[in-house]
Amino acid sequence: MSVVTEDTVRCRDVFKDISADGEDSHPTEMESLCMSCYENGVTRLLLTRIPFFREVVISSFSCPNCNESNAEVQSAGRIQDSGICYTLKVQSKQDLNREVVKADSATARIPEVELEIPAFTQKGSLSTVEGLLDRAVVGLERDQPARRATAPEVAQKIDEFILKLKMLKEVEEEFTLIIEDPSGNSFVESPVAPHKDEALTVTRFKRTVQQDMQLGIKAGDELEEQLTGSDPDGMCNDEVQTFNTNCPECKAPASTNMKLVQIPHFKEVIIMATVCDECGYRTNEVKSGGATEALGTRITLHLTGPSDMSRDLLKSETCCVLIPELEFELGMAALAGKFTTLEGLLVNIKDLIVSENPFLCGDSSSEDRVDRLKLFGEKIDKIIAGEMDIHLVLDDPAGNSYIQNDHAPEPDPEMKIEKYTRTFEQNDDLGLNDMKTEGYETQ
Repeated sequence: MSVVTEDTVRCRDVFKDISADGEDSHPTEMESLCMSCYENGVTRLLLTRIPFFREVVISSFSCPNCNESNAEVQSAGRIQDSGICYTLKVQSKQDLNREVVKADSATARIPEVELEIPAFTQKGSLSTVEGLLDRAVVGLERDQPARRATAPEVAQKIDEFILKLKMLKEVEEEFTLIIEDPSGNSFVESPVAPHKDEALTVTRFKRTVQQDMQLGIKAGDELEEQLTGSDPDGMCNDEVQTFNTNCPECKAPASTNMKLVQIPHFKEVIIMATVCDECGYRTNEVKSGGATEALGTRITLHLTGPSDMSRDLLKSETCCVLIPELEFELGMAALAGKFTTLEGLLVNIKDLIVSENPFLCGDSSSEDRVDRLKLFGEKIDKIIAGEMDIHLVLDDPAGNSYIQNDHAPEPDPEMKIEKYTRTFEQNDDLGLNDMKTEGYETQ
């Protein structure tokens, strides 16, 4: 029998890839107490790695005495840097088949029927929109016999509410499903990916102090505290500062290097890089060295050849990326802030949409979806090779993104830079609505 130690956890040896031939892929069984009849039942645990997604813990419990059973899926990966919110307009029965990963930290809401499933009241699940509705119905129906005996009026109102939930599955009228997860580990399928899904809106947000406390993490991590306490004006461009931190993946001690860099004809930015010697995890992130600009910036570059791929590019975490010719739009914070080249950004986009897509393989995959994403990846390769004429748009409401002008200080004939007034909603996304917003547009 293998022994689970801190070293094996750090090296991820306990998480095995799914394999029909793997001897170590069988679940671990243990005797555990049934909370229904208080007799002993059996809990089965499987620590596995889902390709293109992340490590998960799959558990199930069954009791032979009272036939109680349940199943649960928990993310074994790290809490993401930002929270995520999916807003889905369910317009047809086909939308009920969209796959949903709902972490236990996620809140699910359907405003039309005033349904809200608070965070941490249900276990994590991999299901569909219809499955979420069925799960809510089963949960409400479970205690109805007792309610009818003790509070018949309450039971009648719940029966009426259950009927409303069941009618939603007929989709006679459009309704809205909102999944909001501060951990960032939930997911709602887009069947038209990588194209823009008109029925699905994805937004990312910074967690509040209360949400950090709910997730069991500090209100401000050590690195942020050290950055806040440091003197940016005292940094020089040649100085690299190092901060001690923990690896986001294996939690082993690691270090983050930070350097202040002046981008020609633009502004100063802070580049941060973390490397873990234990598990090999690497990440880099770019933050603007200045404040949010008074106006948003939209940069449109016409790519005319392979030479454009070497242009330096700064994409802030508030920037959206659009490629109109591919009907592609990458929302705010889908990729962290990056200081890279055009080729590097396109490679990152391909990895995010194709290589790391959680529903590209296994039972969740379909031939049509795989072919569509494969075609998207091939088009990105053609763009990088200079074989496809496109326009790349960086739309940053904070005004902190940049594409190198090869003709500087003269204007670039292939690049258009527009300044615009932010909407009220964009100010809200940037956390600026506690400031004076008079004069801003509203949608």
